[in-house]
Amino acid sequence: MIVLNLKTYKETIEKALFLIDVTSEVVAETGVRVVVCPPSVYLKDSVERFSDVFAQYVDSDPPGAYTGSLPAEMLKFLNVKGSLVNHSEKRIGMENVKKAVDSLHSVGLESIVCAENPVEAAEIAALSPLYVAIEPPELIGSGKSVSTTKPEIITDTVNKMKNSNAKVGVLCGAGVSNKQDVKKALELGTDGVLLASAFVKAKDPKAFLQELASVL
Repeated sequence: MIVLNLKTYKETIEKALFLIDVTSEVVAETGVRVVVCPPSVYLKDSVERFSDVFAQYVDSDPPGAYTGSLPAEMLKFLNVKGSLVNHSEKRIGMENVKKAVDSLHSVGLESIVCAENPVEAAEIAALSPLYVAIEPPELIGSGKSVSTTKPEIITDTVNKMKNSNAKVGVLCGAGVSNKQDVKKALELGTDGVLLASAFVKAKDPKAFLQELASVL
């Protein structure tokens, strides 16, 4: 699986729906599961164009008097499939991680929770999200993939998560930039990758995504 976090880059603001359409085309051509996480203002339009859309963030608050909140029930209403939780740029604390995961699952949505290190990944796995994405924050956006530069972090994460909850999938994030990074991540025992800038800022996003999908 490939997870594309579009974040709020200038390129995302200018062409978010184009990137959604590109992803849809690659999925149709390859059959590889690709999840796209656009900014919340694009969720409604995105789900009308593509079937595997996740939010970048979800609040653990229920529907109610919570100004600015984005509850799981709202995502469900929009036909979003799930959400990222606890990305290093949107950390929410372990107590709220559990609440967010539980709120997503309670309405039938999927969860991908980010962890900064193997110990945290194992702790999160015990909460039974669908996936944990290991993302050392120092490598995010660096162009240096953790699977290539620090493969021991991946193997340690895989081993610790198996001991914590073997049913939870493992994704490799931080610095994924090419198909070799994806191939290496899979060899180390992960189920896929999470990336952002390499796709959003690619000169030819479709060709780039096709390259990544070719090794899955």
